[in-house]
Amino acid sequence: MEHLHMHSLNKIDENISKIAALFPNCVTEAKDDNGEIVHKIDFDMLKQELSSTLVEGREERYQFTWPDKKQAILMANDPINKTLRPCREESVNFDSTENLYIEGDNLEVLKLLQETYLGKIKMIYIDPPYNTGNDFVYNDEFSVSSSDFSERSGNFDEEGNLLVDNYTRNTESNGRFHTDWLNMMYPRLKLARDLLSDDGVIFISINDIEVHNLRNICENEIFGSTNFVADLIWANKEGGGSSDSKLFRIKHEHILCYAKNIDLIEITGNPISNAERYKGTDEYVQERGPYYLQKLGMGSIQYSTSLDYPILAPDGTTIMPADNNGGKKACWRWSQEKFNRNKEKGFIEIKKDSSNIWTVYTKQYMNCDNDGNIITRTQRPMGIIEEFSSTQAAKMLENYGIGAYFNYSKPVDLIKYLISKVPNKDFYILDFFSGSSTTAHAVMQLNAEDGGNRKFIMVQLPELCDEKSEAFKAGYKNICEIGKERIRRAGKKIKEDSPLTTENLDIGFRVLKIDSTNMEDIYYTPDHIDTNDLFKNNIKSDRNGEDLLFQTMLDLGILLSSKIETKKINGKEVFCVEGNYLMACFDDSVEEKTITEIAKEKPYYFVMRDPANSKDGDSLITNFEQIFTTYSPDTVRKVL
Repeated sequence: MEHLHMHSLNKIDENISKIAALFPNCVTEAKDDNGEIVHKIDFDMLKQELSSTLVEGREERYQFTWPDKKQAILMANDPINKTLRPCREESVNFDSTENLYIEGDNLEVLKLLQETYLGKIKMIYIDPPYNTGNDFVYNDEFSVSSSDFSERSGNFDEEGNLLVDNYTRNTESNGRFHTDWLNMMYPRLKLARDLLSDDGVIFISINDIEVHNLRNICENEIFGSTNFVADLIWANKEGGGSSDSKLFRIKHEHILCYAKNIDLIEITGNPISNAERYKGTDEYVQERGPYYLQKLGMGSIQYSTSLDYPILAPDGTTIMPADNNGGKKACWRWSQEKFNRNKEKGFIEIKKDSSNIWTVYTKQYMNCDNDGNIITRTQRPMGIIEEFSSTQAAKMLENYGIGAYFNYSKPVDLIKYLISKVPNKDFYILDFFSGSSTTAHAVMQLNAEDGGNRKFIMVQLPELCDEKSEAFKAGYKNICEIGKERIRRAGKKIKEDSPLTTENLDIGFRVLKIDSTNMEDIYYTPDHIDTNDLFKNNIKSDRNGEDLLFQTMLDLGILLSSKIETKKINGKEVFCVEGNYLMACFDDSVEEKTITEIAKEKPYYFVMRDPANSKDGDSLITNFEQIFTTYSPDTVRKVL
């Protein structure tokens, strides 16, 4: 049986594999610091592969850089020995919901999600710190080695609250004011891009202070300039604007939109504003809808002799483009081939106008384009969003009794609008700066309105509430407690407001909290085990079966919202994930009879504690392997 890795994906190894697939001659073998043979990149050869001229030395080139940029890259690639532990008591509908609320440093969470949600997230929305001089910026500690950071990060007190050492206030007096913000954003965006599906998009709210740096990161480093979709301008202030600028009243923020692959994405259009002009009907009305007439001959388009041809009128005479343009030089909008093809399909109408002149018209149908494709006619959304204001957000939070706890929450209707621009109604939406959980609220509200099945994944650092704040006085220790409470209240109210249409609406969420690995150090360093510890338990004593199950799901890439059932087999607790896709038993001393019953279920995966930690380990492993070979040889068997 193979051991599970039980740590996040090693992005360096993954990147080397990708390069090897494209340029196998650029991957070589070398000894690492421990004398082990490992794969490494021949960077001189890689440079040559990417150049059409001889590469002899460093060349000047356009680039965007800042202090500690290389450390930020290492920070994104460095694996961590962490896990996500389920918290049933703080969840809502734990066993049936498909939504997730994850507490922890979002850099670590994004790493843990790499295996499971790689390429599965269709939309990301984030509202990161704007770097106004008063924002918290995550302290990723670039002054220490990545391995030291991995062991030091995640400092919690005895009650599970994150200590303030892991984030700091980035004031304008800081000499690294922009640098610290860039080093925070870069690794998180780098990891987030990998989670996006090929047809996925990301929306990022930001203001004028860092919008230029954010665009540089996204276009020069993460997504590429070709995948820039839009800089949406959100007029978020009612009235005369704010005093953010000394010389102008500022009424807007930016929402940058990028695609994973712009050739694969679609943006849902707005309903057409001129629907009233579609009044004509014919024999195609059931399929194509009503239509309006548009002249085929126009003088406003660039003249081409190939588009200047005669068309036969009903009385046998011919019509030229100039006839429909007051005798002035003109041409048709369609080629003669397209005209003949579409005339046969009923897209052409020829009749005399009010001046008794034969005129050629095309029929512009409501539900059909001129190639005969059935469509829902829409118009592209505007790049300026003016319908929603910050005041709306504040009023809504007041209605939910948490208005005094957040000053800059985004309006639910704004996030609903952005979500509605993504086609389909069944996809994952990730927000790893979730704050007051506006995105989760918007997902539930929009699903209630259009019958969608969108799922949210909220990620938030449990920042401690100031003891002088209204939130702390109300009993909330950290921001996560407020965010979770908002989701509970919002879900309840949505169902109360529309009981007939929200019976099956998912208003639950499964709470997961980042923590140190479930495994003892000997799991990761078996070569350094003392003979006295040969049969020592490699699992921490304070971890239960469900803790182990979720780390197993992370390791195997199984969705964390998967349906989980438990059952007893010969007195042992067995977890069944998505039926028998994964079956796991983490009890001590699992007997052959139990293994036989599990093998007969023919699971795709089976996971158990490592029998090798017991005195009869080798013989037990041999017997277990024989049992699966007999009853379910295709089952993938793993041990902790």
